[in-house]
Amino acid sequence: MDRRRFLQSGTLAGGALFLSRPPAGTARAEPAAGPPTGLPPVDDPQYLSPVGDPAAVPRFVNPLPRPSRLDLRRGGRHALRLAPAVRDLLGGGLGLRTPVWGFGPPGGAVAFPGPTLIARSGRPTTVNWLNHLPRHHLLPVDPTLHQAFSHSTHTIARDGVPAVVHLHGGHTDADSDGHPDAWYTARGVTGPRFSGSRYSYANSQEAATLWYHDHTLGLTRLNVYAGLAGFYLLRDRRERELITCHRLPDPRYERELVIQDRMFHPDGRLAYPDAPAASPAWPGGPSIRPEFFGQVLLVNGRAWPCAAVEPRQYRLRLLNGSNSRFYRLSLDGGRPVPVTLIGTDDGFLHRPLPLTEPLVLAPGERADLVADFRGCAGATFDLGNDAPTPFPDGTPVLPPADKVLRFQVTRPYDARVPEPRLPAALRPGPFRVPRPVTRTRRLLLFEGQDAYGRPKPLLGTVERGTSAWDAPVTETPRPHTAEIWEFFNTTSDTHPIHLHLVSFQVLGRAAFTADQDPAGGALSNIRTEPPEPPDGTETGPKDTVQAPPGRVTRVKAFFDRCGTYVWHCHMLEHEDHEMMRNFQVR
Repeated sequence: MDRRRFLQSGTLAGGALFLSRPPAGTARAEPAAGPPTGLPPVDDPQYLSPVGDPAAVPRFVNPLPRPSRLDLRRGGRHALRLAPAVRDLLGGGLGLRTPVWGFGPPGGAVAFPGPTLIARSGRPTTVNWLNHLPRHHLLPVDPTLHQAFSHSTHTIARDGVPAVVHLHGGHTDADSDGHPDAWYTARGVTGPRFSGSRYSYANSQEAATLWYHDHTLGLTRLNVYAGLAGFYLLRDRRERELITCHRLPDPRYERELVIQDRMFHPDGRLAYPDAPAASPAWPGGPSIRPEFFGQVLLVNGRAWPCAAVEPRQYRLRLLNGSNSRFYRLSLDGGRPVPVTLIGTDDGFLHRPLPLTEPLVLAPGERADLVADFRGCAGATFDLGNDAPTPFPDGTPVLPPADKVLRFQVTRPYDARVPEPRLPAALRPGPFRVPRPVTRTRRLLLFEGQDAYGRPKPLLGTVERGTSAWDAPVTETPRPHTAEIWEFFNTTSDTHPIHLHLVSFQVLGRAAFTADQDPAGGALSNIRTEPPEPPDGTETGPKDTVQAPPGRVTRVKAFFDRCGTYVWHCHMLEHEDHEMMRNFQVR
């Protein structure tokens, strides 16, 4: 269904992050019925060609893959190529191989997801991102969007697939940030902001779970879906001391976990909705959808894997790498497992936070957790998901997308490795942006329609209304100043808002009502209820924040590097369809 709900007064769903431990239950392996090879097709009107039945993909029979790692801690120069590969994503004895895109060193294997890059704070490094992508896309391209080759004679068939890599959460100079207009192709065609493929990362921030992914204008949803994403783990002295003093799990018991949703054709190829829009003005061909929600859940590039663990504490670094799907995660099966949140997107919390409610992760968000499997030898725990699509008031999640990953506490305990004892404090004090505020900006989240009658999510200002991607810049922070940005969400969905360059402090939210111009979205007569502070899980440094419907979400950021950056919704279908704006620090 392409039509989306418009703003309904009184919709004030919350946006807090939690983790839960539901009542115990009996857990068993669940190999789904299906032929030994191939997936039986199902009739899905979203697709022009058949898609495979997600229920025919076995769950919890594939071992959890561990991403390969590339050590950048000495700094220096490195190179990674963006290139095609073929991988078994579904496993389970189906015998299917899936063409994907990924990252790998020159002359080396291409990894899907990309290799985890390990960097050290204070040790600058340079990565040459080499575009070796082919002259055809794995997925249907909508030519009606404002995208890399718009208003030009360039084509993918002649010039290759455009790409550009953004270090999400990185404190990065503008010319190495991966601006959507800095794309380039294997045949040397470049975007208007291209300044080279060698990106310099100062690594001038604290330890954090960052990630890198494609950010090409109008093609991000497709390039990331094809596989262009990976972890970037930044280490620092404080984190090393916590590990050395056995206050955090040993790195041998650290697992990065990227959750992504996908669909597949019966022969194993990636499938993505490509039906044309229903409009008399539609020229024909593939059309963007408001969101994409796949029913096959991948963790580290494998469908519904099973992780064998020791009865000890593990550090789990979770990333929601999906296009549009939110996850509301909980552990079930067996007896409860204590889980503690120790960090958010860009660094540690002040104090470890035991979690008792579901953990909601929006696209682009990360969570740094410690899960305690001690005393659970032989037990099995399923990581479940019950987030509606779209979030928070959409369709309830149905099997098989109601489960993500299985933990089996079956590995023998290695007593030679000391158990950590989490510290009382992970950082000297609560995360704050200490600079005085020089300006407060009131920003707008709005949903309109494009020329073909499709929902078109947009950003803008409360006073002026919405602005398209290429409209003049309206957000111009001065260098070395702090600002408060207020996001007034007049849509019916929660949007994950991401700011490049900065790690911001979440200040809180408040319900509001207002009169709204139905055409441009500008607000007047705004009435705001008493503010609510952020949940304890949002008190660490963040770069992506959930902006719930009917609320104003407030963050504070310090802008210290000059240049042009972007802020946008991190639902990739939204940012590709104009829910993205430039800002300039000048």
